[in-house]
Amino acid sequence: MKTRVAVLFGGRSVEHEVSVISGIQALMSLDAEKYDITPVYVTKNNEMYIGSDIGNIEAYKDITALLKQSKRVIMVNEENEVRLVPYPLKAFGKKDKITIDIAFPVVHGTNVEDGALQGYLKTIGIPFVGCDVTASAVGMDKYIMKTVLKDNDIPVLDCLCFTTADYAEVDVLIEKVEAKLGYPVIVKPVNLGSSVGISVAKDRVELEKSIDDAFLFARKVLVEHAITNLREINCSVLGDENEAIASECEEPLHTKDILSYEDKYMSGSSKNGASKGMASVSRKIPADLTPEKREEIRNMAVKAFKKLGCHGVSRIDFMIDEDNGQLYFNEINTIPGSLAFYLWEPIGVPYCELLDRLISLSLKRVREEGSIVYSFDTNILDQQLLGGSKGSKV
Repeated sequence: MKTRVAVLFGGRSVEHEVSVISGIQALMSLDAEKYDITPVYVTKNNEMYIGSDIGNIEAYKDITALLKQSKRVIMVNEENEVRLVPYPLKAFGKKDKITIDIAFPVVHGTNVEDGALQGYLKTIGIPFVGCDVTASAVGMDKYIMKTVLKDNDIPVLDCLCFTTADYAEVDVLIEKVEAKLGYPVIVKPVNLGSSVGISVAKDRVELEKSIDDAFLFARKVLVEHAITNLREINCSVLGDENEAIASECEEPLHTKDILSYEDKYMSGSSKNGASKGMASVSRKIPADLTPEKREEIRNMAVKAFKKLGCHGVSRIDFMIDEDNGQLYFNEINTIPGSLAFYLWEPIGVPYCELLDRLISLSLKRVREEGSIVYSFDTNILDQQLLGGSKGSKV
């Protein structure tokens, strides 16, 4: 019997379109002989849709028309099985329900990659591929992530983190940046990827503009020193917190101070406007590194992956300060664009096999969690102390 897999993509995120590309890439590479695959498109309102064209990238040129010919569904746990049930419920019969064994989220950004969707899936009771709630949330919040890594002796750049309350006194904010970090600095929304809202500031005027731009996309903003003579190296990791392996390393090539959204997703677009997602980025694979530096990066990637409690496949972006050779952890993508398959193929792991391993890791986690005790035989409700302060926790 085939394993029934629901591939989820889209969602309420500024990286919505990128997720559609990544998700359809994945479902097209899953082994149809081994899996019964149901593509599930999550709209920008977080509504789920299935249908004959949901897995067709060309259909997303007109999403309104696509949704009209598709069927909205919700996930329901019935009789210890999770089903995709057409919504509104009264309009359809039981025969339209689709039972799924595992959810495969291929989503990027806030509201989906940050633990929100993972928490929903865990509550529903469906096994899912990738990081759990905690690792997803920590991996998305660049400031919290840095504190975890620093505590584990993984080098990261010093930074300042600001909220909207700080933004209300932007002159004070700028003075703090100038006093502690100086110029140039890089300004980032604390919880976004795909280079959205990220820019480099080389003076006060640029810093104020960068802060304005970043706060358009997040309620917290990170400012850190920008390495002038920067080299970027990326590496992917596959596994869990107990056992993990590193991929080949790459050096992305870009047109500006940082790898932009356009560099990542539009530089390799075909003549008909379709993008291949992160697979189309101009890059050098393998990166031109000494054997010692390559292993340093790969070992640090695995260590960081484990310390952050990650699961499945992630991509970790590193920075090298060419002035002194210092290596820094930059950020982690807990669900990387295109699932970073292009970093695994050079070391003999084709995309189809990578997807198989991800599903196997998810099912392994289910088995391990099955041995954990979540309840015990007692009933504090069957007592006489259930009123007012007498029933409160002490």
